[in-house]
Amino acid sequence: MKIFIFGAKSIAIGICNAVRILQPEIHIIGFLVTSLIDNPQELEGLPVRELKEVAKKLDKEEKQRVCVYIAVPEMLHKEIIESLNKCGFENYKPINSKTESDWMEQYYKRLDKFPSLHGLPMGEKKAVLSVYAAQFYKDKVLKHPPKFPDYVSSLLLGCEGNQYGELEERTDFCDNWGVHISNRNPDYCEMTAFYWVWKNRLSALRTSDYVGICHYRRVLEITEADRYKLLANHVDVVLPFPMLHRPNIREHHSRYMSEEEWQIMLWALQELYPDYATAYENIFSESYLYNYNLLLARKEIFTEYCAWVFPLLFRTEELCISHGVKRTGRYLAYMSESLLSLYFLYHKELKIYHTGRLLFT
Repeated sequence: MKIFIFGAKSIAIGICNAVRILQPEIHIIGFLVTSLIDNPQELEGLPVRELKEVAKKLDKEEKQRVCVYIAVPEMLHKEIIESLNKCGFENYKPINSKTESDWMEQYYKRLDKFPSLHGLPMGEKKAVLSVYAAQFYKDKVLKHPPKFPDYVSSLLLGCEGNQYGELEERTDFCDNWGVHISNRNPDYCEMTAFYWVWKNRLSALRTSDYVGICHYRRVLEITEADRYKLLANHVDVVLPFPMLHRPNIREHHSRYMSEEEWQIMLWALQELYPDYATAYENIFSESYLYNYNLLLARKEIFTEYCAWVFPLLFRTEELCISHGVKRTGRYLAYMSESLLSLYFLYHKELKIYHTGRLLFT
């Protein structure tokens, strides 16, 4: 079987590597994109080509003989399927987040990297979880929203100075109650949720074993059975299976923030945490990044992480302002994804396990 992979970013890279390891009988011809602008010419040793150009060179029978794996975020699938149909490709396989998660779990198991939570033996005691689903009032209304378990509370972000009407009435918590940085949400995004939970909820969660952050449309795949594995196996942290970036995880921040902003963060890192600054080069020369700020952790680990990351983000913000650096929107939120990866890849002594990252549309 011959396939093209539609996409040229981290999802497509992960699917390419998973197919090569898990389905070696499949021949990957290359990657397809709508446009080569802002995309590489080659990826994973394969050509990256524009869909319309490939469509012109293949006849009807050739198009029928190949399958296109659609490996981009699911909200783009409908548009891409329409483009494929217009170009004569009728054989395609949309890769949803569940399939991606399952394949990446098998891929990392073959590599003996990033162990899965699902593979652990069960214990007798079910862990008590407190997870907060972050949502901003401008977030798109979902056609197929997740049905959250009872341990998930909704947390509305960016509430300071804004009126949300019915949405605010339906939410469990708002990020401008108590000690907060709600007014800084345009730059910090879901990190205002981390800050609010850290400052206002941890002391109240006396019976909870783990605390976490998910999004209204992105969640960690944690089953009821998994809850019996956490305490029995002394799990410290649950993170999503990392996404692959090429040539390394620097590619992520280079897409979302200026080099000046990143350099200032490195100055702040050296100033506040020189040990992490020393480890930075090795960690960021790798391909693995924990995207999206999804996390479930023991309460003390959650506290330690927040106590580490927020001084660094605040210092970076302070230095950007004092140096007159023009800040891009959400730059500190994007930066925090990289910093979460730095922190947990640095702490090899922690018992970190992984699970899928599910997306709802």
